[in-house]
Amino acid sequence: MFQRHYAVRDGVLAAMDAPLLVIHGGAGVERAGTGPAEAAAARQALEAALRAGHAQLKAGKPAVDAVSAAIQVLEDAPQFNAGRGAVFTHDGRNELDSSIMDGASGKAGAVAGVHRVRNPITLARAVMEKSRHVMMVGDGAEIFAEQQGIELVDPSYFRTEKRWQQLQEALKEEAQAQASNTPLVLPGKAYFGTVGALALDAQGHLAAGTSTGGMTNKRYGRVGDSPIIGAGTWADQRCAVSGTGWGEYYIRDAAAHEICARVRLAGQSIGRASDGVINGDIPKAGGDGGAIALDAQGVAAFPFNTEGMYRGWIGADGVPHVAVYRDDPLPMPAY
Repeated sequence: MFQRHYAVRDGVLAAMDAPLLVIHGGAGVERAGTGPAEAAAARQALEAALRAGHAQLKAGKPAVDAVSAAIQVLEDAPQFNAGRGAVFTHDGRNELDSSIMDGASGKAGAVAGVHRVRNPITLARAVMEKSRHVMMVGDGAEIFAEQQGIELVDPSYFRTEKRWQQLQEALKEEAQAQASNTPLVLPGKAYFGTVGALALDAQGHLAAGTSTGGMTNKRYGRVGDSPIIGAGTWADQRCAVSGTGWGEYYIRDAAAHEICARVRLAGQSIGRASDGVINGDIPKAGGDGGAIALDAQGVAAFPFNTEGMYRGWIGADGVPHVAVYRDDPLPMPAY
């Protein structure tokens, strides 16, 4: 009963009594394609997600509870490319991917290519906690979901008119490119919108989670970085990361793990490590996107190289802070 947890912050020993939750709703936000009403709705959803996760932390729950609670809210919000509001595949379906990792135990769970799971993050957590596996895909994952009592819905639940029209536009652009024998240039909206959350709980433990609908007009069961541990999601005892961007490049760079490896092995700050990968390695390789990163001292980073990224955080006072575009003010967590 007399135990307290401490961390070294700027060379000073400080008590760990201020849990922190950091979230994103996807990079690649563009003013030209996002009206004021849509941006406002997204901000409200971000704030709701932050409050949901904060309620878990305030109640003394572990970081994985906060991550799961926050992501469920974002999956239910049609403004983001995850859960309800997920983008469509070439065949007009929604294929959902998600993952979660507990930095304290090193355990992780992931699912890919599911069609009927209302909240894929809950299934990813069930894989982590109630199976011997790390990743399940497709029909098998949904059989496991049914056995675990996880809510399944009719696939029509995930459909939104905006995402359907994005698919029609993508199909048209693809046909035009084929007709003119020119390379198809993917717009950012094709693969952005992933959601994620990171939490630091009162015990000083970290967790990370990510969820997505993938890439508009994707084929052949394509899977991006979001459900791949080390690519789109990573958490250990020092660092947690959730990515959002062009998944192929995040996979090749093992982006989330690379950020935390630089913290662990090179002694880099969370800001320097995440900036080096997201704004250095990824663009150098030809990709783009963003991420959220959090270390065990409660220092957060929000690197991205697009016009905007839905992002936010909430601390001990329970006041949510959110931003959309690069020039939006976003005070950093005080620690």
